[in-house]
Amino acid sequence: MHEEGRTRLDKNQTDAAITQTIIRLIEDKKPKNVQELVNLIKEKNPIPEQKIIEHIIQLQSQGKITLREQLTPQPQKIGTYLKSSEAYWYWSTLVLAIATALTVFTIPENAYPLVYIRYVLGSIFILWLPGYSFIKVLFPSEPPLKTSSKSLDPIERIALSIGMSLALIPIVGLLLNYTPWGIRLTPIVLSLLSLTAIFATAAVIREHQIITRIAT
Repeated sequence: MHEEGRTRLDKNQTDAAITQTIIRLIEDKKPKNVQELVNLIKEKNPIPEQKIIEHIIQLQSQGKITLREQLTPQPQKIGTYLKSSEAYWYWSTLVLAIATALTVFTIPENAYPLVYIRYVLGSIFILWLPGYSFIKVLFPSEPPLKTSSKSLDPIERIALSIGMSLALIPIVGLLLNYTPWGIRLTPIVLSLLSLTAIFATAAVIREHQIITRIAT
């Protein structure tokens, strides 16, 4: 409880510092538009642009600042979205999944100490990636402008991701048992890799659709 209170206090102090920075920059620099204000804030504080936008919108709704232009996310193509920082989780998921498959197929079990890399990546691959990708499909990350209170906090997302991964593994094994490949290492790894890639791709497409719908 004490640790939770300290974390909340640190967050409030950080939010207050960002708020003061925004107000001070508006008074001193007098930015011509919202994008210029965002760029000025990013120079002072290395924080994600999404968080900056949320603070600006909050201050505007409270009447503490007045924006000359309406702050709304601009529609962008899926290719542009995949190159943005909002899609970093997608590439990280794919890289981890592919790296795990490569280590499983290239590092033998008696190759110490390299085999520990295989163990670590394998644990993440089994306990996290499939469930995380699936949960992202069901509950995409909130866009810069929130439209619903139905979202997951980090702890809920972690718990559900682990639980869903543990639920998917037996289902994959059961289905493979009725195929010519059977329950062997190679079919299991390739099946989980495919599931992770499919879920992650569906999730990032859904996130892009949500942002595009808001922008239009």
